[in-house]
Amino acid sequence: MDKDKKTFGIDISKNTFDVMDCSGNYYQFDNNTKGFVKFLKLLCPVSHCVMEATGYYHYQLAYFLVDNNIAVYVENPLSIKRFIQMKLSRIKTDKSDAKMICMYGQDQELKLWVGYSKNQMECLQQIRLLDTYTKQSTALQNKVQAEQTLGNPSKVVISSLKRSLRNIEKEVILIETNY
Repeated sequence: MDKDKKTFGIDISKNTFDVMDCSGNYYQFDNNTKGFVKFLKLLCPVSHCVMEATGYYHYQLAYFLVDNNIAVYVENPLSIKRFIQMKLSRIKTDKSDAKMICMYGQDQELKLWVGYSKNQMECLQQIRLLDTYTKQSTALQNKVQAEQTLGNPSKVVISSLKRSLRNIEKEVILIETNY
């Protein structure tokens, strides 16, 4: 990254996000629109925000920043973890993680994040839900088999498990037909 760019490392969690800028200044904000607006006031047109892909927690902030014409880089957490290990850092706090993410952003060649379209986000959510239902279905099928190996399984338990399986199957069909 160009050294004229002001880099911000962001460690984001469910309720808050910790920020360290390239000058060593530390900030913490609520992970909501109010916190995003406060953070935006620190930024300028040459600001670059680097964060980890954290399941779901990073999406709202990343989209907010992109919508406000701020460069965003969403990086693989394993890449950042390996970077931190290479720096031999043993401190593990949100503040230290934000600092290391900032350093990572300054040292590495990063690819600008543009996010997903509305349709892509819808598909991603549906795929994740189908994956969850598949895992639940497998677990329920395994439970039915386990109960049946007892030789005299509870009719109440087997009926409940089979009802749950049927409900999951109905949900899968509904989602797949809406694709």
